[in-house]
Amino acid sequence: MFKIFSSFGLSNFGKDIAIDLGTATTLVYIKGEGIIATEPSVVAINQKTGQVLAIGEEAKKMVGRTPMHITASRPLVNGVISDFEVAEQMLKYFIEKAYKRKTIFPRPRVIIGIPCGLTEVEKKSVRDAALNAGAGKAYLVEQPIAAAIGARMPIQEAGGNFIVDIGGGTTDIAVISLGGIVLAKSLKVAGDKLDTDIIDFCQEEYRLLIGTRTAEKVKIKIGSAYKTKANTDNQKNKTETPIRGRNLITGLPEEVMVGEANIRTAINKSIKQIISTIKDTVENTPPELVADIMSRGICLAGGGSMLRGLDELITKETKIPTKIIEDPLTAVVRGAGMILENLDELEEVLIEKEEFQPPKQPYEK
Repeated sequence: MFKIFSSFGLSNFGKDIAIDLGTATTLVYIKGEGIIATEPSVVAINQKTGQVLAIGEEAKKMVGRTPMHITASRPLVNGVISDFEVAEQMLKYFIEKAYKRKTIFPRPRVIIGIPCGLTEVEKKSVRDAALNAGAGKAYLVEQPIAAAIGARMPIQEAGGNFIVDIGGGTTDIAVISLGGIVLAKSLKVAGDKLDTDIIDFCQEEYRLLIGTRTAEKVKIKIGSAYKTKANTDNQKNKTETPIRGRNLITGLPEEVMVGEANIRTAINKSIKQIISTIKDTVENTPPELVADIMSRGICLAGGGSMLRGLDELITKETKIPTKIIEDPLTAVVRGAGMILENLDELEEVLIEKEEFQPPKQPYEK
């Protein structure tokens, strides 16, 4: 029934949507159109009235700058919905964005990328939030699978594919073969944890209090996991940046210069945790698949994979060639989009393959 519907019923159904529901960033893909939105997973709410003031980029600008009665926060923590109602509002915003100014439209089928290792209750919360937000049917796909498809890895062949998806809240590490996950580990150490490490380091080393936005900017600008030759060559030009914050002793504003080596020291423990989990996964992988991985290498996806020198450090520690895939930030949503475009061939990778029953009434804003 699923395949028959996907072949003959889509024209009456509307725009199918794929969503990478990330802790830090949400990306939206429309079948036949491509990626139409890449926005922070942040929602600003007036606590007095319960009104949603802003979602996405506009809401992120408010983080740390709002009065007491307005909160700008993320509805997901470590890839899991922590505030169901806010997550529902955010999904509704993205679904409606796909239909622009139309006031009435059919409820779309939605495929959502989620981290590995979620409980059945956590998976149900994602599905329910999507259905309440206007989806006619919500299907889930694990993010490493979607990222591997987005990277065009041959996951349906009988061979080992090793992918590490480093997002904002979680790092998912998976060995994939014959369209399924053979072995997977999910680690709650990713981009957000690196930001926290930088904040803690500044407090301990400089007695300087900084916010998450400042920490993220520093990480992107001079953060690195490994002292590569390129880093050394650019030592005089790009290895220091000013950080502004509040001195914890005087309570006054202060600016300090922070070097690349300092940031590398700050995030070192978290990077070691990620690499240790990668090595554990390799050690528990069946020997035949390890042989495939040795020749195909480890692929890095997600925004966290763009940390300078991380691929070289993983190569050094695991003795396995490691590369960052093309456009790693959009890999999951591109993969979920490819599932939409090729449902007949790829529906087996979905977590659930239930019979679809379209609602009788279209969704109305």
